Amino acid sequence: MWIAAGSLAAWLWLLLGQGFFWRTDVRLPRTGPDGSGPPELDGSGPPEPAVWPSVAVVVPARDESAVLPASLPSLLAQDYPGPAEIFLIDDGSSDGTGKLARELADEHGGLPLTVGSPGEPGPGWTGKLWAVRHGMALATTRLAVDRGDADGADRKDADGRDADRKDNGGVDYLLLTDADIAHEPDSLRELVRAAEAHGLDLVSQMARLRVVTYWERLIVPAFVYFFAQLYPFRWVNRPRGRTAAAAGGCVLLRREAAERAGVPEAIRQAVIDDVALARTVKRSGGRIWLGLADRVDSVRPYPRLGELWRMVSRSAYTQLRHNPLLLLVTVAGLAVVYLVPPAAVAAGVLTGRPAPPALGAAAWALMAGSYIPMLRYYRQTLWLAPLLPLTALLYLLMTVDSAVRHHLGQGAAWKGRTYARPSAAP
Repeated sequence: MWIAAGSLAAWLWLLLGQGFFWRTDVRLPRTGPDGSGPPELDGSGPPEPAVWPSVAVVVPARDESAVLPASLPSLLAQDYPGPAEIFLIDDGSSDGTGKLARELADEHGGLPLTVGSPGEPGPGWTGKLWAVRHGMALATTRLAVDRGDADGADRKDADGRDADRKDNGGVDYLLLTDADIAHEPDSLRELVRAAEAHGLDLVSQMARLRVVTYWERLIVPAFVYFFAQLYPFRWVNRPRGRTAAAAGGCVLLRREAAERAGVPEAIRQAVIDDVALARTVKRSGGRIWLGLADRVDSVRPYPRLGELWRMVSRSAYTQLRHNPLLLLVTVAGLAVVYLVPPAAVAAGVLTGRPAPPALGAAAWALMAGSYIPMLRYYRQTLWLAPLLPLTALLYLLMTVDSAVRHHLGQGAAWKGRTYARPSAAP
């Protein structure tokens, strides 16, 4: 009975004291960056910049030919009033990713595309961050040369867009986006508008992941739900708060903030690079914002349980800092919070004792109710809400499997590369 009571108490605290993580109303800022302040009078969001800053879109890609046809054309078609260019960095692909990107650019037109190749990662670098480093360097050099009118005269590109730039050299913003992410035509425009209007150094949107198959429906919405529970968006968006996180699929980063934070060199070993990036930017004095996306979607399919399992388990133990004690605490916490409520209901039914099932049912109801907003965001049936304990059990097993794989030397494996624990890396 006491364990069931503890689970109920935990849920009351989570609902009221964990940054209202279960709410899904933290979207691209249209009032204050932390969601405070009155709405815009005309409902149109923040004002547009007088001069649109330059943006380099950096896309690290390794063996992404299966998803590029559904994602890259959306970047090429961005309706952005200022200067922008795409830099797709082919990270040693074996499936013709770079060649396909060039063909798609020739077919669809739109924003200029440059395909680069950084070679094998340097010592102590993850492949993705090595590619991002190469893309950032290429973008800064290219746009600095392209914008080279030292007298600051107004310029127009081939589409008649305003090409006037600031005089600080290089690029103003970097959009770091994954190769499986598709953007609506005004995505870049809205990201920049929010950053400029609210003085944000990092604006990140958690892309809406694909939810089609049974396993995707069962696991994917919970992935975002658990992430928000771990990093409540409202806490992330507090300028003086300690919580920091980002969603790596869509991150708009001010170049000056990247330089001040020493990015990407400062996080070169990070496997969970999006959270590491946000922490580094915030610690260096930058203002960050994270929310759910309305116009940014992942097109990567995870049709089978095994693929979702690998996606979670490759970094779960890294999230726990490879600490066995944190693993034990996490497993115990997941069990008490998510597994005890249905277990208490079942035990009460079998034993005939009224208190445990009542407490368990109350905790279960709070759990399911807190999951409903996320299911609605993903446009899924609400009958999945009572199944959250089952989903949590799967995540618990994925976390344990991640630890086992780490100790077998197979941790943090992704697309043919296995990354050592940072302290053990060269």
